[in-house]
Order: sequence, then C-alpha cells, then structure tokens
Amino acid sequence: MEPVLPSARVGPKGGRREKHPRRRIVDAIFYVVRTGCSWRQLPKDFPPWPTVYWYFTWWHDDGTVERVHDALCERVREAAGRDPEPNAGLIDSQSVRTADTVPTATRGFDAGKKVKGRKRFIVTDTLGLLLAVHVVAASVQDRDGTRRPLLWTRLDHPGVKKIWADQGFAGRLVDWTAQILGRELEIVRKDPGHKGFQVQPKRWAVGRTLSWITAHRRL
Repeated sequence: MEPVLPSARVGPKGGRREKHPRRRIVDAIFYVVRTGCSWRQLPKDFPPWPTVYWYFTWWHDDGTVERVHDALCERVREAAGRDPEPNAGLIDSQSVRTADTVPTATRGFDAGKKVKGRKRFIVTDTLGLLLAVHVVAASVQDRDGTRRPLLWTRLDHPGVKKIWADQGFAGRLVDWTAQILGRELEIVRKDPGHKGFQVQPKRWAVGRTLSWITAHRRL
C-alpha cells in the first residue's frame, strides 16, 4: 500500500514531518473497520483517535482509499493468473439491520427478508473482489437499486461484458442492461426440484464477499 499513499513527509497543506508511523495509522483504521468501535474507543496503544480519523478523512476525500483498493485488486488478480482488469462480474444484494440512530430517510423494511434497515448492492469480479457498491434503504426493490452499481461498473470497468445475477434480478432489468449499458445480465436459476440452500455456479463468489463484509462490523 505504501507507494499509493500520499507523501509521508508533509500533510496535504504542508507542515512538519509526521509524528506517527503510517503502519500504525493503517492498523488503527483496520481495527475500527473490523471491530466496529467508535473512533474515540481506539485502544491507547494506537495513535490518538483524532489523528487517525484525520488521516482517514484525508485519504478518503482525496481518493487514496479507492486507489489503494484498485491497486490491491490488480495485484490479487495477477497473483491468481488473471488479467488486471476483469471481463465478467457478479451482482447480489443483502439486507442488514441498522441501529436506531440511522436516519429514517435511509432506512426501510425488506418484506421478503423481514429485515428493517439498509440494503447493499455489490458488484464483484469472478474472484469476489469489489467493483461497485451501492447502499439504499432495505425497502428498495432489487430491480430498482441495481441500476446505479451496474452503471458504475460499466463506466469504471468497461471490460466487464457479462454479469451473473440470481432470480431476484430477472425481468425488465435484463433488457435495460442490454439496451442502455450494452452488457449481458445472465440470470442463474436454481434447480426446479431443489429445496433450501443451493450453491449456484458462477455466483458463489459474490456470496462469499458478502460474508467477508459481514465479518467486519463497521462495514
């Protein structure tokens, strides 16, 4: 990650050398992501929480977080013997409960999953690495919340020509993807006679990614 981060000598507006090692700053950010604690609850063996939060907002706002993510994804794909840029993707959604402090304007009730909170749509490559994320109220239907992440994938990763989805994305969305985006949205269907959970070909990797996200409480 270090080559992608801004210069360690000065801040965004200049100034003295940094007091805390970058390694400790990054470790503290990862700690918040994994445990879900507030910034003020960072253990004392990390740098002071205002310092860590300042670095996070700086790197987030200037695009450093996104550049680090993309660089690491390319490294992982190359290590797996793949091209740096994907040519196929997977899409899925997941409804999650939210705290009462979340504004009601961004919360809703997913009648199908019986969950009150938010719904996240993710597009990944076939390894399960993130290409696009969109978070909405849980009441938003899959066919309505999917268009933005599909559009962002089309713009940011033009090499992705085909995306696999489950039956919840069938219908007019398939035609919209073909006509507006010029991409193929293929629906992977369950075996008609099968009951309960079934691992679906092509799509299992996106389900694994949702599990990875769930293991990190802040996400």
